[in-house]
Amino acid sequence: MVALWTLPTVGLLVSSLRDKDQLAVSGWWTALSASEALGVTRIGTAAEQIAEAGHFVIRGNLFGSDTNKQLGGFGLSNGEPAATEPGGSMAMKEGGTISVAADGGFEWTSDTEFTHTRGPRIFYLATIAPRFTLDNYYEVLTSNGVWRSFINSFTVTIPATIIPILIAAFAAYALAWMRFPFRGFIVALVVGLLVVPLQMSLIPLLTLYNQLAQLFGAEDGKTYLGIWLAHTAFGLPLAIYLLRNYMVGLPKEIMESARIDGASHFKIFTGMILPLSFPALASFSIFQFLWVWNDLLVAMVFLGAQQDRLVLTGKLVSLLGSRGNNWEILTAGAFITIVVPLIVFFALQRYFVRGLLAGSVK
Repeated sequence: MVALWTLPTVGLLVSSLRDKDQLAVSGWWTALSASEALGVTRIGTAAEQIAEAGHFVIRGNLFGSDTNKQLGGFGLSNGEPAATEPGGSMAMKEGGTISVAADGGFEWTSDTEFTHTRGPRIFYLATIAPRFTLDNYYEVLTSNGVWRSFINSFTVTIPATIIPILIAAFAAYALAWMRFPFRGFIVALVVGLLVVPLQMSLIPLLTLYNQLAQLFGAEDGKTYLGIWLAHTAFGLPLAIYLLRNYMVGLPKEIMESARIDGASHFKIFTGMILPLSFPALASFSIFQFLWVWNDLLVAMVFLGAQQDRLVLTGKLVSLLGSRGNNWEILTAGAFITIVVPLIVFFALQRYFVRGLLAGSVK
């Protein structure tokens, strides 16, 4: 099971680090072996010729500045891209003969002066050596607005994770250890809210928020405060449920001892309950952080599509639309979106299971 879940992530990471020419012709599992690719390029025009020893010569390189390729053969048509071996010569329709070395360097020689104004196409078959690079990540992070969207995601996610934890911790303590009327009904209501679909409550919540924004004279209801409150509302039922289950399982003897010593509920909560409840707090933090970081629907509804407020998931959707053929850009962008949740999960994973099992046994 671990392998099945990990394999796609490994493939995504390897693909994001591969050279774009290799990524276009072979899968990530071939990253450590050389791959073959068909290419085509136009060579020089008559304006680039030089006269040498009674001949006219045009020189250049089929691969340009790319030194990671080795020529397997070259030709004049797509049907026979490797008709001539590296180092061999081939007659050209424009006159003269051309020879291409294994590193892609070519020399086109003619006894008469070249007159063509458009360079002919040379097809070739090249072997690409394995190469890993960070260029894909550099291109993604320097693309228009991506870095800003990365910061926007943190601006949304961090408060939307901290706020519900603070509120839920107080509520969970009250529901677990304080005596007041209708406590059981409130607990049942919290459990019932866990099954309320997000899509059903999204539009009414947005309508209410816009009405409040107009009531207080706000010109634009699409603010960070709105999305913080929305994620807090959607995250509170699960947070209260997890934390209450954990706090109920704590030894009541320590609470009674604290009360005998004269400690108030607030003192017990801050001095004893919170430190003991850290596994449950960390467990919910992982849930909430992953949910908010990967969210697109709530962000688009409460923030809109303005470029200065667009979160990373929204920006990558637009990047997918504009660069759908650039696989190297998409793989790097996808891994950027998951690397932060991975860091959070592995930093808190030792508390994850303990928090999930909170209250399941006595």
